[in-house]
Amino acid sequence: MYSRTQNENGTYNTRCLFCYMTIANSVETDKELDVFESRHICPERALAELLEQEKAIEAHAQRN
Repeated sequence: MYSRTQNENGTYNTRCLFCYMTIANSVETDKELDVFESRHICPERALAELLEQEKAIEAHAQRN
């Protein structure tokens, strides 16, 4: 999930809403923003997904 903002000169910035890292700034098109966002590997989101997997494994182990 990303937050896109437009600059006064018409270019765009995009920021990850999980880790709040600026992914790109002064980008001219939506297509370019899509490329930058698709390449972002968010450490906060990766950690959250790993913790969710761990909880699911623990819950499954307790049921058996």
